[in-house]
Parts: sequence; structure tokens; C-alpha cells
Amino acid sequence: MHRTISSSVEGCKKVSMLSKKTQYAFHALVHLAENVDKGPILISEIAQEKNISIKFLENILLELKNAGILGSKKGKGGGYYLMRPPKEIALAKIIRLLDGPIALLPCVSLNYYERCENCRDEAVCGLNEVMGKVRDSALKILENKTLKDILTRNS
Repeated sequence: MHRTISSSVEGCKKVSMLSKKTQYAFHALVHLAENVDKGPILISEIAQEKNISIKFLENILLELKNAGILGSKKGKGGGYYLMRPPKEIALAKIIRLLDGPIALLPCVSLNYYERCENCRDEAVCGLNEVMGKVRDSALKILENKTLKDILTRNS
């Protein structure tokens, strides 16, 4: 799990908002998508354009490459490029890759489930029920929105 976790009420864990890492990943992906006709883009160009530390950006782009979202080319004319069209890159995939769970509580997470320490029975827990609905609503949006939706909004 990549998000900051701290103890909270009733033994459940509190999860932070979208990390800087994921925000920077989206900025870099948008830059690559906007410049797809230029071929591979150097890390230094993305870092300068989006005001991101090169070292931090290198790690982010490597994770995206290892996940098959980006490709890279070494040498002259090298850099990073999108492996798929922006309309095929779901926002939920990027968030899960870099931040881990989308759910606000571990007891409602589909991919990172953990039982809350002090919960007696999830089946009757009102918080579990409400946070499950929040998760479902967020997933409905994030799994159906793509990098293309961000690009369309940025134009």
C-alpha cells in the first residue's frame, strides 16, 4: 500500500487523499498525450514543463513503464511514450498502481481488504455500508473516466 496510513477511531485506518506522486503521474501522462505526435519525450522536458523534480519523476515513469502504461526508448530521440491511446488508460488503474486502494476504509476495499480491528460485525456496520457505497460511486466514475477525459477538459 502506497498511501500514508495512521490509526483512527474504532481501530480502522485512515487513508490520505490522492498523493502528489499520483497527481504528478497524471500531469506527466497528460503531457505525453498532448505531445504524442512528437514521439518519445525526455524526462527533463516533462519535469521542466510540469515543474516536477526529475528524480521523483524518474521513479513515477518507471512504475508506469513497468505496469505497461508507458514505453521508453534509449539513445538519440529517446524518452517515454504512451503504450496505449489515452481513451484506454483508466484513471482507476493509475490511482491503484501508485496509491493503492481507492476505498476510504480497508474493510470496504476490493483489492486491499483488511478487517477493521474493532469492528464486531461488518454485516451490520453502518460505516462499512456507507463507505462501501462511497467506494462504489468513486469506482463507477474512476473506472469509466480515462486520460482522454482529462485531456478533453484541459483543451
